[in-house]
Amino acid sequence: MTELPEADTRTRVFLVDDHEVVRRGLRDLIDDEPDMRVVGEASTVDQALARGPALRPDVAVLDVRLPDGDGISVCRELRSRLPELACLMLTSFDDEDALIDAIMAGAAGYVLKQIKGSDLVSAVRTVATGQSMLDPATTARLMRSLRAPEAVKPPEDERLAVLSERERSVLDLIGEGLTNREIAKRLYLSEKTVKNHISRLLSKLGVERRVQAAVIAAQVHEHDTGGR
Repeated sequence: MTELPEADTRTRVFLVDDHEVVRRGLRDLIDDEPDMRVVGEASTVDQALARGPALRPDVAVLDVRLPDGDGISVCRELRSRLPELACLMLTSFDDEDALIDAIMAGAAGYVLKQIKGSDLVSAVRTVATGQSMLDPATTARLMRSLRAPEAVKPPEDERLAVLSERERSVLDLIGEGLTNREIAKRLYLSEKTVKNHISRLLSKLGVERRVQAAVIAAQVHEHDTGGR
């Protein structure tokens, strides 16, 4: 009796970067890992959108800046076709506007190209499991910039109107960077109840990740306080 080949359970990774040297380095890094493999590459937005969906990757590593557009729009478009896809944004400079746009486009992570190879591999693994991968220092700086006077954004009050008073309280604490356990302690709730509140408020806000909700919370805080 002929044995059937085992299903390939390795994480499928799609690389999008306009520099061949960068792509080659990333491919070597990822293909050296026993639990992941590169299934395809692209150097432009057009190539990424033409090739990506058919390859059905688990993770797309996307350069933020591309010659015919940007990786953030690629992230948004690929995820509309492949909702389970995790996008890890890669950039050579620290751009807070790009970070906000990437988060709101549904990116699972955002790392600088200066990252060590081992840390990049860890980031791919993290987002492949459905978690977010944002450098804590970057996230903290982002939240500070959103609260700065020059960073006033349009109010999100219409979307927040659908939240219950308890969900709004939870959202405010997410915006402060508190964990589920800390939120539970602050509001005298169980962690499970907090988790349920977060699931409902993410659904109502039309976002998938708590970091997206944190951005909205920070924007609304800025609007409510008038930049103080």
